[in-house]
Amino acid sequence: MKKRAEVITFIAVVTFFILIVAGAPQSGTQLMVATTTSLYDSGLLDVMAEQYYEKYGVHLRFLALGSGQSLEHARRGDADAVLVHAPELENVFLSENAGGARKIIAYNFFAIVGPSDDPAGIENTSPTEALHRIAQTKATWVSRGDNSGTNIREKSLWAASGFESEELSDEDWYLESGSGMGTTLLIASERGAYTLADMGTYLKYRAENLIDLKVLVGEGKGLLNVYSVMAINPENHPHLNFQEAVRFIKFLISEEGQKLIGEFGVKEYGHPLFYPAVQLLKENLDPQLANWIRECAFFDDSECPDQYRLGQDELYL
Repeated sequence: MKKRAEVITFIAVVTFFILIVAGAPQSGTQLMVATTTSLYDSGLLDVMAEQYYEKYGVHLRFLALGSGQSLEHARRGDADAVLVHAPELENVFLSENAGGARKIIAYNFFAIVGPSDDPAGIENTSPTEALHRIAQTKATWVSRGDNSGTNIREKSLWAASGFESEELSDEDWYLESGSGMGTTLLIASERGAYTLADMGTYLKYRAENLIDLKVLVGEGKGLLNVYSVMAINPENHPHLNFQEAVRFIKFLISEEGQKLIGEFGVKEYGHPLFYPAVQLLKENLDPQLANWIRECAFFDDSECPDQYRLGQDELYL
């Protein structure tokens, strides 16, 4: 499995760099966004890029990796903006002054998915109980193992269940794909295994009959998945297109951008793959859910503390 994971990872990285270099326009403005495979695999970014180009004449280009890798590329100045779902890593990123002007734009939920016969008997249990049963029965589990937002959440859930991921990696039943969400789902389906998935990618792959996996444990505070956007600090990388990154952030939090997020997937799959978060937080439309988001993804009672706003205070009015 580990050898296979290395091959998959290599192919994925090559594919993404081909996308960026060969797919880049020969002329005109472009904005490079380091982002997550869950957003990329869902298809949302394609729709977003098309609409953004129609509105502004700017080509969006995406470096789609796990959140941890995307933030590392952003630190090196390989992207103008970053769109991720790993609050713990985002907090570190802000504290390093690597980026700022952070806005929470969307949410959905993670889910523990697996074979319909559910050999570990986890259906309708809590996330921690589900993982405990999987470990007890030694049912096959596929971890992303890539320091992505999904992988970080998985590690925290395993820890809450009494297991450390470093120890689990030595177990024969615990596999690591080292790959994005789509590839991990394909491997889990092929092996009749369990995995933690974001609902956006899962619903798309299931609707396209690419996987044979069932949602067994879903939703709830412990499985909340929050997406945020940040601009890269121009003081660290003056060559980056900071003003366009800010315009991109404004687009995502605008009524138009939030509508795009909320309507994506409805026609194809019967319901949204992601849910807009801006008005939910601003107007406290669902107090319980809004509080979950604040507890999960706010830092010092703010989506972006004052010192990290990079002069973009109007984003928080």
